[in-house]
Amino acid sequence: MKPALPGGEAGLGTPRTRIVHRAIAEARRGVPVVLAARQPLIIAPAETIGAEGLRLIDLLSGGQAVLLLAASRAAAVLRHDITAAGPVALKLVRPLIDTQSLKIAADPTLEQILPQFERTTAPGQAEAALALAKLARLLPAVIAAPVKPGWASLKAGADLLCVPAADILAYPLELAASLTKVAEVAVPLDGAPDARLIAFRALDQGIEHLAILIGDPATQATPLVRVHSECFTGDLLGSLRCDCGPQLRGAIARIAAEGSGAVLYLAQEGRGIGLINKLRAYSLQDSGLDTVDANQALGWQADERNFHIAAAMLNALGLKKIRLLTNNPEKVAALQACGIEITARVAHEFAPNGVNDAYLATKARRFGHLLG
Repeated sequence: MKPALPGGEAGLGTPRTRIVHRAIAEARRGVPVVLAARQPLIIAPAETIGAEGLRLIDLLSGGQAVLLLAASRAAAVLRHDITAAGPVALKLVRPLIDTQSLKIAADPTLEQILPQFERTTAPGQAEAALALAKLARLLPAVIAAPVKPGWASLKAGADLLCVPAADILAYPLELAASLTKVAEVAVPLDGAPDARLIAFRALDQGIEHLAILIGDPATQATPLVRVHSECFTGDLLGSLRCDCGPQLRGAIARIAAEGSGAVLYLAQEGRGIGLINKLRAYSLQDSGLDTVDANQALGWQADERNFHIAAAMLNALGLKKIRLLTNNPEKVAALQACGIEITARVAHEFAPNGVNDAYLATKARRFGHLLG
């Protein structure tokens, strides 16, 4: 008998996660959605919106349209320092602002003249609007306007999705809670012939996270565990810009030498910003920014990872008390905050290779990694 799927009828997930997943798909297509709250907004990501999306916002807006940006990006657009911690709103003058101008304002890697914007008051649900763009792995830059009363009865609004702002903000926790095992198979690895892979999938997303089990870690009181976020360039291509590839292969070798343990391989590229945005950040690093400033210039936080996913995987594997293979004290604290007992931090350091020296120095200086 197959185990019952968590998350609601027929394994579809809860209604609140389903609607956010649909909103993510709309965001990636550039289709506006309505953000339900005390003051509803019609929103769409600047990166994907086209002429039709702007036309719909014009038709359905009941007030001034604005471009929402993280403060770190808005400072560059406005060409002055901003002390605000939350989203910043810039006035949009329609129809003078076109889709290309919005994309230039959103993306600092586009080397063109920035359009002129004026700062204004951000709407109350600005944080949820930017969170939706981030969930879609798009640049956190969103066009937003108050939506007209009765918008759903209008022809232009009939097909638009309405998603509660609170559901967007709750989505990362809901996503982690819906993780379930979907496959398990033996995959002998170089140096770890008894390894097996267990795949986990959240019910509302096609993204899979993997656990690499070596031996039987559940038989140990405190098995050695590495929580590793995927890195396409480092893990697969052998990029010298980071230390991810050596960390992954070194973790497998270290755990195999102990006889058992686990590596969690999380689908959270670029500390949670996605592969495309990581490549954009690399472009900014080539112009002189470090890895932290590059992420923030794009409008992201320095680290956007969701460690509730790792905690859910560890709980599913019965590994609630572990030794963590990491140089990152914040990762230790994040997992502990999610209920995982960590009895020891085990250092996992690799020497600079001549290319990633500055990157490793930044990890130590800006992220507090315990190196050297």
